[in-house]
Amino acid sequence: MPPKFAPAAAPAIPLHIVAQPACDAWLTAQQPQTAQWVRAAGFTGGLGQVVTVPDPTGGIAMAVAGYGTPATRARGRFHLAAAAAKLPEGDWRIEGLTDPDLSTEALGWLFAAYSFDRYRDQTPLKARLVAPDGVDAPRLEALASGEALTRDLINTPASDMGPVELEAACSGLAERFGARFDVIRGEALLEQNLPMIHTVGRAAAQAPRLIDMAWGNTGPKLTLVGKGVCFDTGGLNLKPGNSMGLMKKDMGGAATVLGLAHMIMSLNLPVQLRVLIPAVENAVSANAFRPGDILTARNGKTVEINNTDAEGRLVLADALVLGAEDAPDLMVSMATLTGAARVAVGPDIAPYFTDDAALATALDTAGAAMADPVWRLPLHSPYETMIEPGIADLDNAPSGGFAGAITAALFLRRFAGDTRYAHFDIYGWSTGNGPARPKGGVGMGARALLEALPKVLAL
Repeated sequence: MPPKFAPAAAPAIPLHIVAQPACDAWLTAQQPQTAQWVRAAGFTGGLGQVVTVPDPTGGIAMAVAGYGTPATRARGRFHLAAAAAKLPEGDWRIEGLTDPDLSTEALGWLFAAYSFDRYRDQTPLKARLVAPDGVDAPRLEALASGEALTRDLINTPASDMGPVELEAACSGLAERFGARFDVIRGEALLEQNLPMIHTVGRAAAQAPRLIDMAWGNTGPKLTLVGKGVCFDTGGLNLKPGNSMGLMKKDMGGAATVLGLAHMIMSLNLPVQLRVLIPAVENAVSANAFRPGDILTARNGKTVEINNTDAEGRLVLADALVLGAEDAPDLMVSMATLTGAARVAVGPDIAPYFTDDAALATALDTAGAAMADPVWRLPLHSPYETMIEPGIADLDNAPSGGFAGAITAALFLRRFAGDTRYAHFDIYGWSTGNGPARPKGGVGMGARALLEALPKVLAL
């Protein structure tokens, strides 16, 4: 079930949020027996501390959660999600927080209610949150539902999330919101001039395809392109086993743009939305594409294949050319594209590339506001020569090992034409069990982009 707030009519137990510097003042303002109980529990307002306070009948009168200091809070996010996990079952209301912290923590609480229970029963979060006064509850629920969709898609293994199932997920989303939906499959990709998508996916059991969803008839045109490599063996440049273990998440770009599309349609944003997903599996078979092959993209550019494990940029290239032909006001690609991006910024930050300074400023501001960290990396044009092999227009895997995320983004820029464009090189996976971000699939960059859209597209 999508994460929801508890009904407002339900009686709710107060959860007082107390920062460490304000702890003594808060205790002084309480009834003596309450202050004594909380002090006896060792509560100091430290981040992560939670104390429940009984009422005279043995029930729960309230709880108090420590909110630490600005310095301790800066080391993480969604702090009340951790507190929620320590609370007993019941409906709770937050006391003592104001926006923007209130909205962020309420969203984190909704995220904490997510669990992936398709293959095993999970223990759900028992503490339910009543929507705090003053927050935009429908918007927060839309964000949480979109994030849950992204996580579900990434967490599902390739045995149940191949190109066929990814198409079905997108079709279901389109049906729910009345969006237009089209798919180009198999040999039809060649007939409709999407040759690199076909080439990358032709060796797999499930036919490659280009998924095309459109919603909205008025407003600026927004095109989202998501890498949908449902599993990546590396192709003939086969990945070692320890590098293949998480490759079910190689469709994380597709999952993220679908989650973002869910948010946009739920909120009925005044845009003409288009979602393009090249859905393939990079497999090994007799007809797999080979190192040394030269492919021709939709726009006529030739690409020398120096590593079949750099396949994501190939399928994205055809989709970007197709998207640019519609002259969108903004086109954004999202992909689990390079290990170099993880080396640069780690698993928790979504690096992005754009030539548009105003777009970058809006994304940076929005990322900070939405607890969705992003970081701009440079489209350093002097590195263009690194993706020009001489025998073809482009090289899909430059040798040398330098600037891998940048050269991948430069490669994609060659296919975006003159469109206002940004590319996100995301990880799509939470490596630990942090508050509201359990180990597993996770959205990155979607909330930042959603928050930036009104300014970027003048909505």
